[in-house]
Amino acid sequence: MSYTQTLVVPADRRITLEVPVQIPTRTVTITFTPAEEQKKVPVFGCAKGQFRIADDFDAPLDDFKDYM
Repeated sequence: MSYTQTLVVPADRRITLEVPVQIPTRTVTITFTPAEEQKKVPVFGCAKGQFRIADDFDAPLDDFKDYM
C-alpha cells in the first residue's frame, strides 16, 4: 500500500503526519523530497517609476571637451 501526503514545513521545522489506520505501523517509511521551486516570471513594466534619467543625459560631458 502506498500513501502520499504533501505538506509545508513551518518555520519551527516541526511537522505532524496523519497516517491512515490501514497502514501497519511496522511498515511505515518516511521519505522527504524537496519541492521544485517555482520560477518567477518577469512582469513587463513592473519597475515603472523606480528609475529616473536626468534631463541632461545626452549632454556632452565636461571631461571630454578636449576630444570634441
